[in-house]
Amino acid sequence: MVGVAVPGIQEEVGVEGEAGLAESRNENRADRSVDGKCPPRLYGGTERIVSYLTDELVALGHDVTLFASGDSLTAARLVPCVPTALRLNACVRDPIPYYMLMLDRVRQRADEFDILHFHIDQFQFPMFRSIAARTITTLHGRQDLPDLLPLYHEFDDMPLVSISNDQRAPVAKANFAATVYHGIPLDLHRPAAPRQTAPLQGGYVAFLGRIAPDKRPDRAITIARALGIPLKIAAKVDRMDEAYFRAEIEPLLDGPGVEFIGEINEDQKTRFLGEARALLFPVDWPEPFGLVMIEAMACGTPVLAFRCGSVPEIVDDGVTGIIVETVEEAIGALPLVIALDRKRVRQCFERRFPARRMAEDYIDVYRALLASSKSVAAKPWIAPHRLQTGKDSLVPRQSIA
Repeated sequence: MVGVAVPGIQEEVGVEGEAGLAESRNENRADRSVDGKCPPRLYGGTERIVSYLTDELVALGHDVTLFASGDSLTAARLVPCVPTALRLNACVRDPIPYYMLMLDRVRQRADEFDILHFHIDQFQFPMFRSIAARTITTLHGRQDLPDLLPLYHEFDDMPLVSISNDQRAPVAKANFAATVYHGIPLDLHRPAAPRQTAPLQGGYVAFLGRIAPDKRPDRAITIARALGIPLKIAAKVDRMDEAYFRAEIEPLLDGPGVEFIGEINEDQKTRFLGEARALLFPVDWPEPFGLVMIEAMACGTPVLAFRCGSVPEIVDDGVTGIIVETVEEAIGALPLVIALDRKRVRQCFERRFPARRMAEDYIDVYRALLASSKSVAAKPWIAPHRLQTGKDSLVPRQSIA
């Protein structure tokens, strides 16, 4: 059986099947606002991944229990921890109390699961340390914050999963069991009808995500305007980023060729990305993964991305996109990105980033944990400490193309 906990009291899953598993998750509050519903109606990359993973584990024959908001849609058994998603509840000011309530429910049922998979940063470390060998924590946020070093040093018996190799670099000595790249369902997004226009004639380029200094929407505007190609921005503005939006981005929207759409849902996303000539991903921070890049690839849309964080691991340079380091390089590269073969972009996505591959990689992690746990139980003279012996102790199959 697998138990899963997700951020924002959105969902947690318990799964039982061929290997018997359990999973739980939460996202980094410093980087994201939480929703609580799986999948979320609007923005919420971590919640989406938990939803896709949960459903794939069920499809593979595992018994999964998901701890999330009561309005979550899941193939797993749902344990509602709050009635509705937190992010869209105007009465919720602080998600932490709801995390604590969710974790206590997980604690009460922990013996039911073979594996507990957490997606909620490190909140569960003290509560579940005594059964560390049956837990796995997927880290969804940036790990270059200095305050994390003493935490991982103290809790070095808690097994971790990174979502890119670059993400783990600042805390390389932490107890990493594997890197598992995100995946999404193959039929979630499909390519739009092919265009017969020249590279810079017609259409638009897209920016999708959130308005924040580290996402650099200003770069996207500069690049698109330099080439005279329209830019559409579909993004949310968190409360903490409203001042940045008003001062730095909103004035740029008054000029020609830029349309600010605001936040869009999953159905709208398929058309938005599928009809775009390219996705602009001009980030300026250690991006842990960048889910929007593989969502664009699923639509056959190539990506122009800046070399930060996970980008070189996700973008196949010259195939699914082009990686640049400066705005000047980006302006020169955008026509080449738009000219890339969209069919090959989709094919690469199908090979590298399907949700089924992600689920199978996590099953490999679960099995390795269970095997290590049984080995320790059979040899009581071995302390149950650092069951995963280093960042290369487990390499999931097909995790790197």
